[in-house]
Amino acid sequence: MATKDKNIWILILFILSGIVIGGLLGELASKIDFLWWLGYGETFGLSSPLELDLSVIKITFGLMFKINISSILGMALAIFIYRKI
Repeated sequence: MATKDKNIWILILFILSGIVIGGLLGELASKIDFLWWLGYGETFGLSSPLELDLSVIKITFGLMFKINISSILGMALAIFIYRKI
């Protein structure tokens, strides 16, 4: 039975695991001829890292996202499972 006081951290964990597992499965499926569409996606983010040099410390920032069809399906499945528990 679903309750209204679910923990938001569990939802975030479910979504992240769905994205990661879906992305991995999409990369594997893209090598199979009839499942190529699961690996179709887009990459976006910082193409070259941003570097901050403060003479004492050097900090490098970089963030890149690679989203494919399989990771979107994994995220949707994670939200569906979260709503059922």
